[in-house]
Amino acid sequence: MPLSLPRLAFALVALLAALLVMTSCGDEEPTKGRTPKQVLASAQKHLDETSGINFSIASDDLPEGITTLKAATGTLTREPAFQGTLTVPVMGAEAQVEVVSVDGVVYAKLPFTTAFQELDPADYGVPDPAALIAPETGISSLLSATQDVKIGKSVRGGADNDEILSTYTGTLPATAVQKILAGAAGDFDATYVINDSDELTEATIKGHFSGEGEAAYSYTIDVTDYGVEKEITKP
Repeated sequence: MPLSLPRLAFALVALLAALLVMTSCGDEEPTKGRTPKQVLASAQKHLDETSGINFSIASDDLPEGITTLKAATGTLTREPAFQGTLTVPVMGAEAQVEVVSVDGVVYAKLPFTTAFQELDPADYGVPDPAALIAPETGISSLLSATQDVKIGKSVRGGADNDEILSTYTGTLPATAVQKILAGAAGDFDATYVINDSDELTEATIKGHFSGEGEAAYSYTIDVTDYGVEKEITKP
């Protein structure tokens, strides 16, 4: 049965729209002639040179009985310093703890308290959050340590759907992850999402964070803002 004129016009418009989307993504070569490893190096440089970031970390598959970081959200600045909230398991429940880390000292407002106090984050199975922006021990150090890097698919995304987001996968050795969580063991699967400005927007790391004999689980890191400037002081 032949298409009516309105239906034919609608079909042509839909086809043209699909072709435009395919062309706009296809014309952009996400690696721009570089190897995937070089793209990760550029993303690392952006993280190491930014004044600060807003970010979050979350684990959706943290096994029961493991006391370590469940989630975090906040701001990291170059000092290094951190201000935000950590979520940790406490006696079968989840506790949200306000945390400030500055000048190498971590301060926290623990549950059922009203004032900040100094603490050692290792006592709670978590790293000093301010160290996550340090080039040698932070998020960016994972990028340079990733092995067997491969590029995956590219899609449109971002706040206004005006970015091309490309996925890269690889493997991380335990020595790289131990800089963030000391108990890490074995190889880790890494998946990164990098935009067309070579900025890391998301990283998912999965493996044995709590040791060889413990179940594997994952953390997803979302970087929402670069170039953040914020004065973080002792509470």
